[in-house]
Amino acid sequence: MACAEEQHHLPPESPSPPPQQQPQNHLPVRKMCPDHKHRKNKDACSSNYNQTSGSYRALCTCLTILLLLIGATALTLWLIYRPHKPQFTVAAAAIYSLNATSPPSQISTTMQFTIVTRNPNRRVSIRYDRLEAFVAYHNQAITQQVMLPPLVHGRRSSVAVSPVLGGVAVPVSAEVLNGLVMDEAYGVVRLRVVVVGRLRWKVTGLNIKTGHYGIYVKCDVLVGLKKGFVGQVPLLGTPACKVDI
Repeated sequence: MACAEEQHHLPPESPSPPPQQQPQNHLPVRKMCPDHKHRKNKDACSSNYNQTSGSYRALCTCLTILLLLIGATALTLWLIYRPHKPQFTVAAAAIYSLNATSPPSQISTTMQFTIVTRNPNRRVSIRYDRLEAFVAYHNQAITQQVMLPPLVHGRRSSVAVSPVLGGVAVPVSAEVLNGLVMDEAYGVVRLRVVVVGRLRWKVTGLNIKTGHYGIYVKCDVLVGLKKGFVGQVPLLGTPACKVDI
């Protein structure tokens, strides 16, 4: 009994503390190449990439140099052979009839103008594929358009044509009719000879032809005109014609 009583008064055992966990350092794990063969393949791919990039750079350099040479050659040829516009002048005029009727307002006239055209180019010839001429007064046509024969200009050459314009009555406004009658009575008439058509240039010796270009020529002339006079009339003013290409 004493033994049992002594055993009953034994102090209870304290629980053992839980085991402490060691802190873990989460460091990035470096991936290593699995073997030496993978590293060799990577070096080979890098070498091939460098060779391909160098080839592209060399090709681009060659193309750039080629384009620069072509551009410089074209610019040199243009500066040497660049075409200049032809020059036009009116050398003579003749009026064979000039009649104004109203109503309706119409003008019937027959005129002849000698037109001289010059090619100022030293290395380029000019070919006119189609030319038409008519006479205007106060920006209104008083003759119908007349087709001119085809013309070919050699280098630094001049060609003269003398088309007869008119012959058919042309309807005009009352202002144009009255103005022409007044100018005829005064003795001086301002007329405009208009030439329209197409031309192209040809480089002599290289057989190079340009495309077709439209040409518009305006020649303002002052003619001395007396009522009832027929024949050649004096030119009181013949400024250079304006040529638009």
